[in-house]
Amino acid sequence: MTMETNIRPQLAIEARWIIPVTPDGAVHEHSTLIVDAGRIRDLLPSADARQRYQPLETISLPHHALIPGLVNAHTHAAMSLMRGIAEDRSAITWLRDHIWPMEQQMVSERFTRDGTLLACAEMLRGGVTCFNDMYFFPQAAAEAVLQSGIRASLGMVVLDFPTPYAANADDYLNKGFAARDELRDHERITTCLAPHSPYSVSDKVFSKILTYADQLGVNIHLHLHETTDEIARSEAQFGMRPCLRLDGLGLIGPNLLAANCTHMTDIEIETFAMQHAHVAHCPASDLKLGNGIAPVARMVEAGINVALGTDGAASNNRLDMFAEMRLAALLAKSAGDAAALSARRVLEMATINGARALGMDDNIGSLEPGKWADLVAVDFSAIEMQPCYDPVSHLVYVAGRGQVTHTWVAGALCCERGILAHMDHAELKEIATQWQGKLKPFHQ
Repeated sequence: MTMETNIRPQLAIEARWIIPVTPDGAVHEHSTLIVDAGRIRDLLPSADARQRYQPLETISLPHHALIPGLVNAHTHAAMSLMRGIAEDRSAITWLRDHIWPMEQQMVSERFTRDGTLLACAEMLRGGVTCFNDMYFFPQAAAEAVLQSGIRASLGMVVLDFPTPYAANADDYLNKGFAARDELRDHERITTCLAPHSPYSVSDKVFSKILTYADQLGVNIHLHLHETTDEIARSEAQFGMRPCLRLDGLGLIGPNLLAANCTHMTDIEIETFAMQHAHVAHCPASDLKLGNGIAPVARMVEAGINVALGTDGAASNNRLDMFAEMRLAALLAKSAGDAAALSARRVLEMATINGARALGMDDNIGSLEPGKWADLVAVDFSAIEMQPCYDPVSHLVYVAGRGQVTHTWVAGALCCERGILAHMDHAELKEIATQWQGKLKPFHQ
């Protein structure tokens, strides 16, 4: 059989290293990724690629690692406009005395669109190609997603109390379903149900959410066991911890992604593992709000799929997945086991595990033929990156988002050396300046 040659795909990317993450965890040296019609067609040695393919475009990255786009599994993107407001306060004080009152006065479609656009710019510049969001006015967030070129799962937020977005739980659900219908044909946007947390949603509403999730086949995204106060209030009101309450309602299952999970007992970890639920670990935000450190090593050992998220810029204050990878790896070792969370495992958390948690692992999260070409190139040429014995270790412990030079989503170049393809730098700065003036009175 003669191998077909002279095939003319859209793009060939030659790199010093290509790290597909799955299925084998291999590192391919001096290799080429072939992209056609927005999807990965082939991964092969560069010498073979030059013989077999005649791409319309070739990009040579002789000092780079090419990796899957990072998946930010838990965000509140629009809250980038609140970056630096109400600093150094506990989670409950920060949320109830500052963030929620501010949102009651300031949140609007324009707020969500502008804040999400600012977040998309930051994430694309830092190698994030997909994010899982929870915020109001999802159609406005979708405007920013579509403009920027990024990929997103947008949450249909549900609360028991009114906000400028909706009056009650049924109103939240109805508006969420209307958004889902409006956005269903956009290839880069999916939706999920996003009840905020056990302390802000009643049993009756959770039961509705579970029914809708089963009927529509969508995921559920919520906060869980973020603070000790949340757990104490649940024990006082319901006579049980939030995890047990959700389990009793039938919510803990393979379509659940729970953010934070900072305070989990061994039994709760076992429940998550047995029910195949997912966790979004947000180490920087949890530390900054004084919430604690999630027992990630025990979760991983139990078999839970743990993804990685930044949370919002209001509590982090960065949407920086490279910083989250390094912090997650180091925190896991703080119990005395240096092998608790390897660099390779953390890279999986930031890529394929996030894709799996969002139900997107058939299409993103690793560099495999047939998947969307969501890609990130990381430059290893700087002196602070030398020498390099293991590029995966370097990605987690040495590199930062400043080393990201290229970000592609579905084969389209969205950012090159800090220059965004679909967003104007001056416009973004003007958006931030305008909102800073409006929000400054809330900074105390």
